[in-house]
Amino acid sequence: MDKAANPVLGSVSDQYLLNVLEAQRDPEAFWLAQARRLVWHSEPSHASRSDFTGDVRISWYEDGRLNVAENCLDRYLLTQPDKAAVIWEGQEDGHRTVLTYRELHARVCRLANTLRRLGVSKGDRVAIHLPMVVEGVVAMLACARIGAIHVVLFGGFSAEGLAERLRDSQAVVVITADVARRGAKLIPSKTTMDEALAACGAESAVRNVLVVAVTGATVPMQAGRDLSYEAEVALEMPDSPVEVMAACDPLFLLYTSGSTGRPKGVVHSTGGYLVWASFTHETVFNSQPDDIFWCTADTSWITGHTYVVYGPLVNGGTIMIYEGLPSWPAPGRWWDVIDRNGVTVFYTSPTVIRAAMREDDSVVESRSLASLRVLGTVGEPISPEAWQWFHDKVGRNCCPVADTWWQTETGGVMITASAGKVPGRPGAAGLPLPGVQVELLTPAGAGQEQPVVEGAGEGLLCLSASWPGQAMTLWQDHERFRQTYFTTCPGRYFSGDGARREADGYIWITGRVDDVVNVSGHRIGTAEIEDAIATDHEVVESAAVGIPHDLKGQGLVVYVVPREEGVLDTARVRKVVADSVGRYAAPEKVYVVRDLPKTRSGKIVRRLLRKIAAGELENLGDLSTLSDPECVQALISQVAEQQG
Repeated sequence: MDKAANPVLGSVSDQYLLNVLEAQRDPEAFWLAQARRLVWHSEPSHASRSDFTGDVRISWYEDGRLNVAENCLDRYLLTQPDKAAVIWEGQEDGHRTVLTYRELHARVCRLANTLRRLGVSKGDRVAIHLPMVVEGVVAMLACARIGAIHVVLFGGFSAEGLAERLRDSQAVVVITADVARRGAKLIPSKTTMDEALAACGAESAVRNVLVVAVTGATVPMQAGRDLSYEAEVALEMPDSPVEVMAACDPLFLLYTSGSTGRPKGVVHSTGGYLVWASFTHETVFNSQPDDIFWCTADTSWITGHTYVVYGPLVNGGTIMIYEGLPSWPAPGRWWDVIDRNGVTVFYTSPTVIRAAMREDDSVVESRSLASLRVLGTVGEPISPEAWQWFHDKVGRNCCPVADTWWQTETGGVMITASAGKVPGRPGAAGLPLPGVQVELLTPAGAGQEQPVVEGAGEGLLCLSASWPGQAMTLWQDHERFRQTYFTTCPGRYFSGDGARREADGYIWITGRVDDVVNVSGHRIGTAEIEDAIATDHEVVESAAVGIPHDLKGQGLVVYVVPREEGVLDTARVRKVVADSVGRYAAPEKVYVVRDLPKTRSGKIVRRLLRKIAAGELENLGDLSTLSDPECVQALISQVAEQQG
């Protein structure tokens, strides 16, 4: 970490470098010091007892005792009771709520008492199935207050998808909405939940369903089981004792989206996770006391857990929540939200940025955006072009862009360009955070040694040591946890991603390592193809997949989303791939489409693209995990038209 030997470090802050060095020199002391961010009933005497070998054990602050809701709320009743904790805007004009720390605390306590009255106790699971409304935040904190494990479920899941997760988690109470709003659409949350519970049958453990009146629509209510959320919490007092938890007790489980087979319920701890949420929120975004922090993620995604709720609140900040879509009812809606509320930190996905790029630049240029201090991106690698547009147009050339790489399993940011501390580089993920030990391993065959890539190079992205936010296990399936993350690269956590490291340490994410197409013996990474296509400024986004080919084994097919809908020279796309990668990599077919199917976290669902390109349309599987399930039928029609 010598600044003289490595010029790029000259622009990295001294405090950041000091933290990196301290975490390297004595990780136990460093992470015990970071634990002092929290209020403990019993302070931990040691940091980590984790072990990536054998059966695998993830353990942080195991003899410490605390309560998460107390750390996010009660501690601030003494110092800033009247500070805004939550600013909520609905998608309808005039719908706005501001809750102070005192008011949020009271709402959380009322719901905590309600849950206790309904028989929910420490360790029970509570399913939360809500749109982006204040009650979602309240429900998560109320569960944490009484020691219940919350399971936040995406509002767009099908009844089958919900039923599968309710059966697996054995949730005893569900909190859902009557009807949710999503732009011009109305989402029948309660009706879908009823169908899910019916599908569970005798396998359901649900005793009660609390229904939040989001729209006020009339919905079926089953006597004895279904209860009005508003009526029930109104019966309770605005104060409630906390359940003191062990640091390694589960805080929540969260099902990963887009996985095949039985859902993976990722289990996060209480103490380690909260330390990581606090540490990363402050470090990555250079958080300030007067920040209005807007993370646009849905709370059903890990980003919504860590950076909508827990990170900002445990640090005493103000969170912004918006119910609606970026460009509904008109382009620029989110820019208006920033201006109206004085948002200072804006953390969103490359998908949102690319959509904004397709609008006329006058949309963003006509807004002030003067309050913005820091920008951030999450969910997928961002192209250099999109990074630059975000920096120039939204950040007005003066806001640092904190691109972030992390996963549901990591609990929080791992690799980033940290605002004001580590300079951003368009398209690069950045540098590992202090205490994050990244290793790149050379891929090898079964039973072969996997050499560590030293210095600049490319390989499998692994983490050689645990960190406080690391998931402890998978719900009721620790062996699957061990097999999934710790057997590919023994003794290390394998992320599933490939990465490239530059000589100065900056890391680029090259994509999932299983996204490889084998064309006539040539192994072609889809990320390499997509990177080449990204150099064409007429292209907003692309996805390359392999399909069966009689001669070559696999043929390469590319889906391209153009900047101007329907206008793109596909011959030029083939040429740029041939010029950049090689003629052997030129795609068999280029489909010009309006959108790509993605999970809520912004990951492209390539299995669907493969099936559509191959004409295998009979069994596309459950589409409810997609951010926009309806895009699939449109995609099928567009491909069929171009195939014809």
